[in-house]
Amino acid sequence: MRAKYSVSGETLLIDRTQPLTLTAPEMTVLLGGLRAPNTKHGVFTDKSESLGNDFFVNLLDISTAWYPVTSKSISEGKDRSTRETKWTATRVDLLFGSYYQLRAIAEVYAESDSQEKFIHYFIAA
Repeated sequence: MRAKYSVSGETLLIDRTQPLTLTAPEMTVLLGGLRAPNTKHGVFTDKSESLGNDFFVNLLDISTAWYPVTSKSISEGKDRSTRETKWTATRVDLLFGSYYQLRAIAEVYAESDSQEKFIHYFIAA
């Protein structure tokens, strides 16, 4: 991406969703739902062929600590007790856990009873 664009992935995400007139909740639910199937990073589920809110649940799981790896745009999520790598994520993925407005939306989708709500909003978006 660096070779083609001089701006960060986070900036591109916002720039690309604005012309689509997506709201922050719509952008959040779409990104979370589309990260599971067949992506290299940001797959925070063992059920990669089904639509679910696992992206948000596992992104915000306090038992996972995020550490940057050699590439500044990729991080590893490691179990805090065993230090084993559980997930890999891009900076765009981690934006939904670190930027307060997007985190608030992600927390709604990560609630234990929000699976149905997540699917409803995903389809609507």
